[in-house]
Amino acid sequence: MTRQREKPQTIGIWMTAALVVGTIIGSGIFMLPVSLAPLGRNVLVGWMVSGIGVMCIVFALAQLSRLGGDGIQANIEREFGPTIAFLVAWAFWVSNWVAQASVAVGAASAMSFAGPQLGGPGLIVPIAIGCVVLLTAVNAIGVRAAGGLSVVTVAIKLLPLLAVIWLFVQRGASGGSYEPLPPLAITFANVATATALTFFALTGFEGATTPVGKIAHPARTIPRALFAGTALVVILYLLAGTGIQLLLPANVVAASPAPYADALVSKWGHGVASLAALAIAISAFGCLNGLILATGELGYAMALRGDLPAVMTRTRGVNTPVVAQAVGSGLTILLLLANSSRATANLFTFIILLSIAAIIVLYFASALASWKLSPTLGARAIIAIGLTFIAFATYGVGLEASLWCLVLLAAGLAIRTVMRRFNSRATIPAAEAAPEAIHS
Repeated sequence: MTRQREKPQTIGIWMTAALVVGTIIGSGIFMLPVSLAPLGRNVLVGWMVSGIGVMCIVFALAQLSRLGGDGIQANIEREFGPTIAFLVAWAFWVSNWVAQASVAVGAASAMSFAGPQLGGPGLIVPIAIGCVVLLTAVNAIGVRAAGGLSVVTVAIKLLPLLAVIWLFVQRGASGGSYEPLPPLAITFANVATATALTFFALTGFEGATTPVGKIAHPARTIPRALFAGTALVVILYLLAGTGIQLLLPANVVAASPAPYADALVSKWGHGVASLAALAIAISAFGCLNGLILATGELGYAMALRGDLPAVMTRTRGVNTPVVAQAVGSGLTILLLLANSSRATANLFTFIILLSIAAIIVLYFASALASWKLSPTLGARAIIAIGLTFIAFATYGVGLEASLWCLVLLAAGLAIRTVMRRFNSRATIPAAEAAPEAIHS
């Protein structure tokens, strides 16, 4: 292990934007139509509400990122102090490695659907663990390796979305008729459900704020990547999600194990189904890659501050936090092993909701910090819309997951207190070895 003996690698606008797009688009969007199908026209409203709300949150994060590339924890600390900043970083970190487990299962499930030679249902957990180990190794090479993989996987994962959009436009242009939407009334409760589901599919853009000192010209690159990457995904999701609902009957979508594959099969035959499932597996693979990168950077930054074990400050090569990456991936693997038991399946589903509740902590604190930094009425109006949306999304997550999130934050404070006592001496040499990262 070395401590920053080489100049850190940096990534530019294209790789940063690819991380944004790649971390948002996982396996969830491809199964989302199954849950949205019964909601009818409420889905259209939900996509618009979540799209606008997410872009307002992105605006708040972009405002903070213009302070520089010191990381989300340092930016929030400037406004609210170290304790609040730690709670935000802790919630962000836990949310990420929990989400890694669900995305890894999504990748393994899609590979299983793509062909029996890629594995059966009994191999889903081992394949998921293999994906985590493989991508942790890729991230250990350096941030440019992870960023390069994101560029490749983004190009592939867009194909099923673009194919469905093409079918949607083609049917309308040829004068064909669309499938009717279920006649469910547009109500506050129905729209709230649709908004919560579509919001879950749009999370992940915040990962671009985590590579501290590893993004070229961060004050300019991060905001641009956040806006461009998230806006692209919002537009694609709105068009592709609407297309699925109108290309297939609602009862077919609701019962489908792979609605995107079914839509493509209706035009190009059954052979396309396996290709679509493989593309979905690659989509989840790319998302997992971005999550592992963000989780490692977050754990490393908190360890430098003495909030997590000092061993997590160890790096190799071009300042790559391999120990922090390994810790996050190890926790993910423990979750996957726990999920291999049928008795814990419900617990795994719940912990994913907890992951979303935790990431809302980041969105809320970032929006409030951005409010303080934005003196203009227009900027504050956008942030106010984002805060309203966050409250709406919290309602959609549910009370139980939100209360458990509070327990999670309390546990984080307890761990921080213990770690600061043990790491009081180790933090000083770590800071001297990486002076530019201590503000992460």
